[in-house]
Amino acid sequence: QAIPPPVFDSRVPWPAGAPGARGAMALSCTAPSCECEPWREKHAEAQKARAEEKHFEAVQLINGALEAFETSLGAIVAERRGLLITEPALFVEEASSAMTEGQRHDLGALYATRADILLSLGGPRRAAAELAAAARLSPEDKRIVDLQAECEELAKVYEKGVAETAQQAEQRKVPAHLLTGFLGSGKTTLLNHILRGTHGQRFAVIENEFGEVGVDDALIGGREELGAEQIVEMNNGCICCTVRGDLIKGLRNILQRMALEGKRLDGVIIETTGLADPAPVAQTFFADDYIQARMVLDGIITVVDAKHVLQHLREVKPEGVENEAVEQVAFADRILLNKTDLVSSEALAEVEAEIRKINRIAPIIHTQQSNVDLKEIIGIRGFSLDRVLEADAEFLRDEQDHQHDSTVSSVGIECGGECDLERLNVWIAGLLKEKGVDIFRTKGVLAVKGCSDRFVFQGIHMIFGGQPQGKWAEGEARRNRLVFIGRNLDRAELEGGFKATLVQEV
Repeated sequence: QAIPPPVFDSRVPWPAGAPGARGAMALSCTAPSCECEPWREKHAEAQKARAEEKHFEAVQLINGALEAFETSLGAIVAERRGLLITEPALFVEEASSAMTEGQRHDLGALYATRADILLSLGGPRRAAAELAAAARLSPEDKRIVDLQAECEELAKVYEKGVAETAQQAEQRKVPAHLLTGFLGSGKTTLLNHILRGTHGQRFAVIENEFGEVGVDDALIGGREELGAEQIVEMNNGCICCTVRGDLIKGLRNILQRMALEGKRLDGVIIETTGLADPAPVAQTFFADDYIQARMVLDGIITVVDAKHVLQHLREVKPEGVENEAVEQVAFADRILLNKTDLVSSEALAEVEAEIRKINRIAPIIHTQQSNVDLKEIIGIRGFSLDRVLEADAEFLRDEQDHQHDSTVSSVGIECGGECDLERLNVWIAGLLKEKGVDIFRTKGVLAVKGCSDRFVFQGIHMIFGGQPQGKWAEGEARRNRLVFIGRNLDRAELEGGFKATLVQEV
């Protein structure tokens, strides 16, 4: 017996006088499900999640329904597998003639549901593409026609700027600013500029390191002015994969604490590790309903090291392993091309050309020491879900496969004692001369014999420097903390080399 197509209830109308505001879809599928068509049940669950405003969950469910529907098409899919989900227009053009009328109707309904969810997430351009494909499949479907009209209205709103009611809702959200960039590009230096600025704004900070020993907390200025409770450190993994749950927890804690204490918060700055893919971090602002309702991603700011970036952008990674440097540039809303004083004008032009192959849109700002007018990077409303979906159609898919290069690791060293500065310089210089190509990043805070200040050192490949930076706090143990990040590191060799620079007590 043939299964009748889904029948949908009518839409809840838009609230009067609220252009851009979207009412929940009061939809339910009344067609009976059966074991041979599991997509119907997933479709109904997706509609229910959408009606309950669980948008990220709804995206996962509708994608699951589309995958199940694709499987049900059997031979029609053939070499087109995957296109049904990622390239609706192309799939419809190539495969619709081989589908039955019922199959076309069903797929049109699935695309319409996904478009409705995307509209609610703020992706009208991608939604329009889904609806165009749906209209080709089922041109007389009133629901599709209505959604297209709504999509066109939203597009006008977005072109003119966010409608007043939607703008007020967004302004109540706390903006998040994502600082990313490869190891040693200048992210922490930029963060220090922001925190020390005289802008009068109050920021919370989430800082993520790739390494066993945390060093960046000692390199971040302004801790006293912010209050220690407003700097959240995550050193137990990469923010883009193993500790995303900690990121959500950290964001929730910041919001809840500020609300309880009645403090004004102008934004949250997230500094990722240099090996982070920014896409899963950005996805966080859509994946958690609590965060989505209270925060908005203002922009992804990528800091690029003009002297060293080409070797990382052009590196060929093992199959299945992402090139993080490329991903960081691709997802950027603003690009700070830093350390321009270290390269020639010809080399700078070559770097810019390589960046433009990856990201044609993001403004490129030339900087030295990460100095930039904050108006260029804060409050830019630069992040666009539509633009991201154009670059990565599966951006909203949960549990994306993200693999780091297994040859890249970190070695952290923490120990007591005091360094002999001359021995330290000789050891570091020799180490970086011999293995600097494979040592992407070195940084540390050291206790140096005869120096009452903490000695901070940083290095990127074969460029190295250090200087005293602030007194040791009263009662603070003079301990050495340093980390090396690179390829094929020898822990025993690094630990032995550093400990040989320590002054032996007589």
